[in-house]
Amino acid sequence: MITAIRATSRTLADFLQAEFELEPDLSSAFGPGGTLQVWLNTPSQMTGTRSGLSVWLYRVAVDPTTRNRPPQRLTPTRVRETPLPLRLHYLLAPITNSTSNDAPETEQVILGKALQVLYDHPQLTGADLRDDFAGTDTTITTRLEDLSVDDLTRVWDALDTSYRTSVSYEVTVVAISARLRDEVGPPVRVPQLEPAVIVGDEV
Repeated sequence: MITAIRATSRTLADFLQAEFELEPDLSSAFGPGGTLQVWLNTPSQMTGTRSGLSVWLYRVAVDPTTRNRPPQRLTPTRVRETPLPLRLHYLLAPITNSTSNDAPETEQVILGKALQVLYDHPQLTGADLRDDFAGTDTTITTRLEDLSVDDLTRVWDALDTSYRTSVSYEVTVVAISARLRDEVGPPVRVPQLEPAVIVGDEV
């Protein structure tokens, strides 16, 4: 489906939001009446009332291990190409936009909770799924990426904003389905077999 990327992002964001609302140390901030939320905006867009955790999709790459699977033949003349398999890379950055003295501590708790729940629950399936993935058998697998400070700094430089403590997660494998295509070719010739000749004495 062409909405697979959006469905992945929405599933990841809603899952984290629900976990934050259940966490005693964060429920008052992320729950009803709270001022924090999980957003899909870039960290540089986290301003004003838009604060909490930025879950920003910053890179989309093809999964090389499943890219060359053969197409699926549905009928003698209809073929569906292999879905385009993608690896999605998200930057998770807690940003509270608060001037209080405990703002850094709150952001560290947010990051710690995100790391905990994705470590305990690295695969999102069934009731975890949102958007167009809801009710499907899709499995979203998350993996913490061990990026160096230099790699993270380059991401923040591209945002043209000050570096903040953050982590990167890779989510796999997200499939963009291909369209059906008609395959036209010469007619298939089936050889005609001659009737078998039985050699031997009749009984």
